[in-house]
Amino acid sequence: MKHDTSQMIKREEHLPVILIGEGLLVGMIGGLIVLAYRIALKYAGKWMDEIITFAGQSPVRMAGWLLVLMVLAVLVGLLVRWEPMISGSGIPQLEGEMAGKLSQKWWRVLPAKFAGGFLSLLAGLSLGREGPSIQLGAMTGKGISKLLKRDRTEEKFLLTCGASAGLSAAFHAPLAGVMFSLEEVHKNFSVSVLISVMTASITADYISSQFIGIEPVFQFDIGNVLPQNYYWMIVVLGVILGCFGAFYNWFTLTVQAMYKKVSWLNEVTRLLIPFTLAGIFAFTVPELLGSGHELIDLMTDHKLLLGGAIFLLAAKFVFSAVCFGSGAPGGIFFPLLVLGALTGGIFGMIGVNYFGMDPDYINNFVLLAMTGYFTAIVRAPLTGIILIFEMTGSVSQMLSLSIISIVAYIVATLLKSDPIYESLLERLLAGRGELKEEGSREKVLMRQSVMFGSAAADHEVGEIQWPDHCLLVSIQRSGREIIPRGNTMIRAGDVLVTMTEEQYAGEMHDEVREICEE
Repeated sequence: MKHDTSQMIKREEHLPVILIGEGLLVGMIGGLIVLAYRIALKYAGKWMDEIITFAGQSPVRMAGWLLVLMVLAVLVGLLVRWEPMISGSGIPQLEGEMAGKLSQKWWRVLPAKFAGGFLSLLAGLSLGREGPSIQLGAMTGKGISKLLKRDRTEEKFLLTCGASAGLSAAFHAPLAGVMFSLEEVHKNFSVSVLISVMTASITADYISSQFIGIEPVFQFDIGNVLPQNYYWMIVVLGVILGCFGAFYNWFTLTVQAMYKKVSWLNEVTRLLIPFTLAGIFAFTVPELLGSGHELIDLMTDHKLLLGGAIFLLAAKFVFSAVCFGSGAPGGIFFPLLVLGALTGGIFGMIGVNYFGMDPDYINNFVLLAMTGYFTAIVRAPLTGIILIFEMTGSVSQMLSLSIISIVAYIVATLLKSDPIYESLLERLLAGRGELKEEGSREKVLMRQSVMFGSAAADHEVGEIQWPDHCLLVSIQRSGREIIPRGNTMIRAGDVLVTMTEEQYAGEMHDEVREICEE
């Protein structure tokens, strides 16, 4: 046992270099898988449009498409029943695995998520590609870890690399991929993980760009920087988005709970609801179908009137919640950006109609609202700012983007709205989560950064009440490794490397994090 522990610590010393090579491998394979998924969804949207055009020519064909949707709902439901971890976006499942509270079978999740996401978007459900892309990338990382026979500690690094590669390839946003995987998934900014994640993200983006191109996802004109005399409107919009984001989180969780309260609904029958709605909207309001990219184009091209924009916002909001709450494989990332864009566009049109604002600045508020709404819901402001300027190619709005993110974040926090992915993870663990098997004796190394004002900062090792089954093996400070003793002083900014048995990893993760955070 001592020999195994010493081998783990010795490998830990060379881990940053090892992870660069593994990050490159994960970025290559994960990037190709997510690229294939992105191309498949592109064809799904194209085929859906062609089918709706053809079926809309007669009532018999309409009925035929509704029947096909019922079959698709059953197929997707059976996939979810076969592998429950593909339900929803996949990001809560990844966060649960990183915390040691869930375990996913990568060889089942990869094909099931790919197929389930494709069929859901082919049907027109209001879901996004980003969550599935992140889960696909992460499961690629886990698969590579298993094939290379890496330990649990290294596996978590590869999961993070895969998540970064997934978001990068999905949105042509390598920096956002890095920031999201660190800010939301790994929750640690150590140098070793940063370099490996950057390697995976850039590699995946390069591979994706060779096939998709380097054009930003959103291509709309933002002619002028918003003048400072309009900044009071940014604050007002930030307050609105903070409230709207808190309501979104509550409504999404409420719809999810409503599905589960109905006794006769299961993995298959509950999917019949959104698939049926998609069939109805296909011949009445087709703008609501899919992730909603076309709605942003309509708004930024100024082709929507105020009343129409408000209707589409309300309908898209409800339809997205119904689709996601059903457990269909798909994310909320892109649809919430669409809802934010519609909110910003409506706010801008009200400013033009009632407050004399120059119409040229409507698109500025569309851009700002996407960032603010994302921040209020996900509570990852840096990711939101970087993601939007990468997806739009606009770097001239950084100050206003920062302001609206701060305001939306503060308002959502004051309203006591928990981040959506953390709330979804709690629901998952309380319900059908696949808990890790008890009794595993494998050792796991974990890292946690020490924050200013935490219980660990400016205290000696011996003064801290460490969790049971926890061994502090090293302290990383300014690139140096310190072997801890009872009188070793812990400083803010240190990275603590702790070790435990795999069966205690989830519990220890939370307890050590509580010691190290404010």
